[in-house]
Amino acid sequence: MKYPQALQKLIDSFQMFPGIGPKTAERLAFFTFLKLKDEDVAQFAKNLVGVKSDIKRCSNCGALTDQDVCEICKDPNREPKLIVVESSKNVIAFEKTKMHNGKYHVLNGLISPLKGISPDEINFRSLLNRIQNENIQEIIIATNATIEGEMTALYIKKALASTQAKVSRIGYGLPAGGDIEYADEITLIKALEGRKEM
Repeated sequence: MKYPQALQKLIDSFQMFPGIGPKTAERLAFFTFLKLKDEDVAQFAKNLVGVKSDIKRCSNCGALTDQDVCEICKDPNREPKLIVVESSKNVIAFEKTKMHNGKYHVLNGLISPLKGISPDEINFRSLLNRIQNENIQEIIIATNATIEGEMTALYIKKALASTQAKVSRIGYGLPAGGDIEYADEITLIKALEGRKEM
């Protein structure tokens, strides 16, 4: 027996999310149909549409925001330090530590010749402009400890060789091959404290 078409479409939609297989998608679809009130379903649909229509990248740092320039970039009390990260999730992870009162620069990707991703395809050029325009004194490179992360860190270090800013790499409180977004606050604090000049 097949599911009714509308239910099957909902199951198929849930399967588009990463980590959601057929069984989980089925459970979510049945929960939506059997347990949620109509107003909750309407709110969920409104939230999905809102994420796509209201969220954009900060024109300054590249982080996700619902404004042209994010709150962190607007904050005049932030120190002239910049943590360079791969994604907006990494910004949130570092902000939770309350150890960094500087700003961030989100690359929105990593250099990967095998995948055909060059420095021009990530948010790199604006990093150079920010360092000059915002009088940045320290750049902390916080890419993941993967081949792409290390390659990107070395590329950034080389590109910044002519600047006066101190360039450092986060310490390895993070496991090799690990993702910053899944690290706890203590691990990230240790990684910041153990950073070293490149």
